[in-house]
Amino acid sequence: MVAHTNGFYARDYSLWLGWNNMRYIIEAALLHGRILNRTTVIPSFVYARACEFDIHTCAAWATMVNRGDAVGSDEWRELPIEQQMAWKIPISLMFNLTHIRETHSVVTVSEFLRLHNISTDVETGPGHWDIEAYHHISSTGEREPSLHVIENNWYDPSDIVRVDRIPDDMRERGGWSPEGGDSSRAQIGTWNTPTNTSLYHALMDVVPSESWPVLSRNDVRMVVEDGERITSQSSDEEIAAVLRENGFEPLYTYEGAAGMEAVKDVVLPILEAAPRERIQGFYEDFSNISAKVLLVHGEIHWNRKPGSLFFTTASSRARFTQTVLYDIRLTQNIIDLAWKLRDRMLAVNDGRLWMAGHMRRGDFVRLQWAMEADFRTHLARIKRNLDEGRHVLESIHGGNVTTYNVPDAEPDLSLAHLDPPLPDDRYYIATDERDPGNLAYLKEQGGVLISDLLTFEDRREFGWAIMLTDVLALLEQSLLSHAAYFYAHAFSSVAGGVMNLRASMGADPRTAKLD
Repeated sequence: MVAHTNGFYARDYSLWLGWNNMRYIIEAALLHGRILNRTTVIPSFVYARACEFDIHTCAAWATMVNRGDAVGSDEWRELPIEQQMAWKIPISLMFNLTHIRETHSVVTVSEFLRLHNISTDVETGPGHWDIEAYHHISSTGEREPSLHVIENNWYDPSDIVRVDRIPDDMRERGGWSPEGGDSSRAQIGTWNTPTNTSLYHALMDVVPSESWPVLSRNDVRMVVEDGERITSQSSDEEIAAVLRENGFEPLYTYEGAAGMEAVKDVVLPILEAAPRERIQGFYEDFSNISAKVLLVHGEIHWNRKPGSLFFTTASSRARFTQTVLYDIRLTQNIIDLAWKLRDRMLAVNDGRLWMAGHMRRGDFVRLQWAMEADFRTHLARIKRNLDEGRHVLESIHGGNVTTYNVPDAEPDLSLAHLDPPLPDDRYYIATDERDPGNLAYLKEQGGVLISDLLTFEDRREFGWAIMLTDVLALLEQSLLSHAAYFYAHAFSSVAGGVMNLRASMGADPRTAKLD
């Protein structure tokens, strides 16, 4: 696997983040490794943040650490000591590593270290790449394995738009030359064919700022629609052709939920645009580096689109969508158990379709990010939205079912065939709320929790890892993907993971709402 690539692609991983943000980072790292034909190195472990039982019960199965000490952060120091604990677990518990290797070259840090006869004990707790520990100085004074560092401010500084690669037709349009570029930031290439059309200047007039030259799809349409060649019914490719003729390039990317980039799902492909002269290719800048290890320093995750770059073709975006939806797969025990729980939820409502919500509390309440500070107000909001969802399902019943605009999706025909929910049907709630009084109220209001569905036999068959809330949350995400209608907070990365699962299973776009 490694021998067929041009070395390794490494990142500074942020292991203090929750799993869904970590997964988004890994998705981007796999993309970058594939663009450069390098083997992506991912962490060997992650931290599970809570135990469903007494913390020492989980500690009997997984290494318990003080989370702040492990990742070098004081964020949790004021919490009760049991809430500061975390459990170090193999990353293979979080997704099917064998399956991803069928399509991507990927190794864990511990595997990288063993390949180079370095002790696995040196793998860092916070997730950063330790240049001194992961490499050694040879007898000739050279660092081995050889290393090249992409400094953080080289990756996507404000004066460029980072894309996957520059296709041949774009190079020809813009007179791109591999000569020149800002060598102080490892940039290669210059654009030598300026544009001076009236539409180019009209587009430049609505560029948001010098430091953010990307036009939203709405801004693009506002400028290029002329009622003749381009109308409100024109396709993305028709608009892309006009952009290319006028010094701009289409950027293929994804719509962020509620206009934000916190939820990096890939279910809503969109077209944006940027001036051609601001575009800088990831492949062009870094594919010529011969060092065995190519390392990106620091975090390139926050406030960025899925993949942490833009795509220059619809096909390259579609390939990344496939990676997210199908190549990175949950472990089989989670998939199988989620199907069992799905059937139990159907039985709860006598075979009718069932709805679900994600109710993020916990740290979101502490950080004042929750939808509603008050638990009962929060639940009432979810119920109102699920009631709207019930009417959506009634409108779909017996009719046509569509899918998200993603590759290889087959429509979930149960939406049309099974009866829709009744007004008083019970609904599923995935939540990190732990207050007994609040949970009792939730059940009184018709909510069903994971603890209501799981049996002793389920837990024994699944194994010890289900005691850890991060693993249990993966099971709940998989279960939520089966819900006929889903409602959640657009600021929670958990919701993005559910949306991706739903799209891969053929959910109808009308059957989910994030706000």
